Amino acid sequence: MEMIDRYIYAVTQKLPQSQREDIAIELRGLIEDMLEERVGNREINKKDMESVLLELGSPREMANKYRGTKRYLIGPELYDSFLIVLKIVLISMTAGLGIVFVIETIINPVEILDHFVGLIVSLVTAVPQALGWVTISFAIADYYGGIKTKDLGLDKTWHPSMLSAVPDPKRRIKRSEPIVSIIFYVIVMVLFAFSSNFFGVYVFNDGGFREVVPFLNEDTFSQFMPFVLLLLAIFIVKESIKLISGKWTMKLVGYTVVINLLGIMVVSFLITGDAFWNPEFMSDLVHAGIVTEGSEGYQIGESIWENSTRIIVILFLVGLVWDTIDGFIKARKR
Repeated sequence: MEMIDRYIYAVTQKLPQSQREDIAIELRGLIEDMLEERVGNREINKKDMESVLLELGSPREMANKYRGTKRYLIGPELYDSFLIVLKIVLISMTAGLGIVFVIETIINPVEILDHFVGLIVSLVTAVPQALGWVTISFAIADYYGGIKTKDLGLDKTWHPSMLSAVPDPKRRIKRSEPIVSIIFYVIVMVLFAFSSNFFGVYVFNDGGFREVVPFLNEDTFSQFMPFVLLLLAIFIVKESIKLISGKWTMKLVGYTVVINLLGIMVVSFLITGDAFWNPEFMSDLVHAGIVTEGSEGYQIGESIWENSTRIIVILFLVGLVWDTIDGFIKARKR
């Protein structure tokens, strides 16, 4: 009965999440009735199952019958993932802008009204853009997914032997993993886009805020901003692909390798240049009164600052390599 399990899995994966369990039960009952009618009292063999499944049609055709229509901007196969990613992006973006508002209020509480107006304006401009980009991305993915099966004639020449195996539970990707990653990347993207000058050491005096000693070079960072945002967007796409796939495959590992290699190259290009970091960081710390030049604390801070680029690249490299290796190991499980 493994062939039947594969067929039911292939059909239900093309339907909305809320309908899958009920349709799986209904479809299994239909197949069993058709088999019983075909074979009578004799034992069911592989040829009988193939004949019944061929009579029912390809998984895509059967899924279309359950849906009742084929016209969608984003079809049911991707619609659940689309809603999840859209909600995550919108909520994370709102949270990120909220964090910016809180930081601005802490730094300059006198102008809280201006900060609140800025928050509203940012929401009004950013939310529609996020909605548009997520919708366009999923519409393109759905369109090319449709071309893959229709234009190549896979439905017309479909045979039960083409059914993929039901994935091993160890190969499946927990939804929480890509969701947490997407939330992280969106919030970081918002912080870089709206308040990159807030990345630094916060200096307080007499219980009140005084200044931020920035990590980044404020004079040149705007030149790097498009690359930073593009990199974060690419990683969001990678996590979205994981969410859509739901399981590790060698094809997904290939996508992950390409995206991770691109990420490593972009990060190395960005942070290894002198123009990315604040060249006066240690001097600014001394001027802010956090450390005294020549002291032990100054020497420790200077050592950490000089090696920070190398540490970030190593940690980033280790994380992406582990992401690739973990996916490869899980994709090979049967």
